[in-house]
Amino acid sequence: MRTDRKLTASRQQRPGEDRGPFAGTPREKRTKSPEQALAALMRLCARAERSSGDALRLMRTWGVAQEAQQKVLRELLDQRFIDDARYAEAFVREKMRLSGWGAYKIRAALQRKGIARALVDAALSAVDPAEHADRLRTQLERKARTAKHASAYELKTKLVRYGLSLGYDYEAVIEVASALVKNTDTPCNDFF
Repeated sequence: MRTDRKLTASRQQRPGEDRGPFAGTPREKRTKSPEQALAALMRLCARAERSSGDALRLMRTWGVAQEAQQKVLRELLDQRFIDDARYAEAFVREKMRLSGWGAYKIRAALQRKGIARALVDAALSAVDPAEHADRLRTQLERKARTAKHASAYELKTKLVRYGLSLGYDYEAVIEVASALVKNTDTPCNDFF
């Protein structure tokens, strides 16, 4: 990062200007009591779905003690503010329909959030395979229109990489990419 650039007019310190006694000191970390954490999490969970991992992560940043975190989490689970199965279903729906993610990427994201494998499997099994295949085809068609390529081989390679990066199954990606490349001007039989 360059340090020789001038600050913008709004952030520029004028000669003789005092920025106050706390100009260079870091802020104190704000902590919340378990009651405050419970109230804050109830508000957050009422607005949007949260997982138990999200709640624990927030409480750690708020400085809530470990045993108090478990009490607050139990209370949220008992009152159904947090339900990991419901969260997993909503996450799968959103990422599949709106973001165009595949099953592998969704599974990895949910596991990073601390959702149990059984809940992830149940949420992913609720997805219609035909809808999943249609979403893959749509995503690869969109990419094929915008991808710059010199040959059909290069186009197919780009489509396969893109499909895999979205978390779709390798065989399904190869099948759809091959079908899309067949519709181009130059044939490609030298790739799988």
